[in-house]
Amino acid sequence: MIYCLEDDSAIRELVVYTLNGVGLEACGFERPSEFWEALQQEKPQLLLLDLMLPQEDGLSILKKLRASAATRNLPVILLTAKGTEYDKVKGLDAGADDYVTKPFGMMELVARVKALLRRAGDAGGREAQAYAMDSLRLDVARHEVKVNGQEITLTLKEFEVLCLLMENRGLVMTRDKILDHVWGYRFDGESRTVDVHIRTLRQKLGEAGALIETVRGVGYKIGGDA
Repeated sequence: MIYCLEDDSAIRELVVYTLNGVGLEACGFERPSEFWEALQQEKPQLLLLDLMLPQEDGLSILKKLRASAATRNLPVILLTAKGTEYDKVKGLDAGADDYVTKPFGMMELVARVKALLRRAGDAGGREAQAYAMDSLRLDVARHEVKVNGQEITLTLKEFEVLCLLMENRGLVMTRDKILDHVWGYRFDGESRTVDVHIRTLRQKLGEAGALIETVRGVGYKIGGDA
């Protein structure tokens, strides 16, 4: 089930109709109160979230979802008319997994939804793996990251980026490669998205954040040769 929280009835109905038409069960909500009530009954696989809403703005909703253990890993795509770099970064900083600016094409939205669902499924279906480096520990099966034994809460995309770096220890991952692997596609050359996730990763990891190295003009790596 995919939830779409969008107060514009024309957009909401078109999005729900399109998703259902391609075999992705979807349900739309006009107001945050309706969404919160539905969330108590069923947790969706993914949320399409408008920023400008009555009752409560989208960023506030996103922050609440990320603060709850039950929904911290819920994939979220922001739908908004705001298209400035500042607004994109702000949304990603709050924990959004992707960002689509209105007006958008339905097929583009479907592609992004499928890519995010696929990545979320891959993360949940991996064989048990664990990685360790200095004070940093990552357990794929448990979706758990610890620094000095203290659990760190990451969004799905932050976790996926860290997994990619840990799996390829000592190798430089280009921004395009990270976009392809974690998001499932490249979108408009928005390498800034990768930079934002690396920045929030470093902040959340604290002292272990220094393990993530910037290779100027190329991308990122973690640690020395494996």
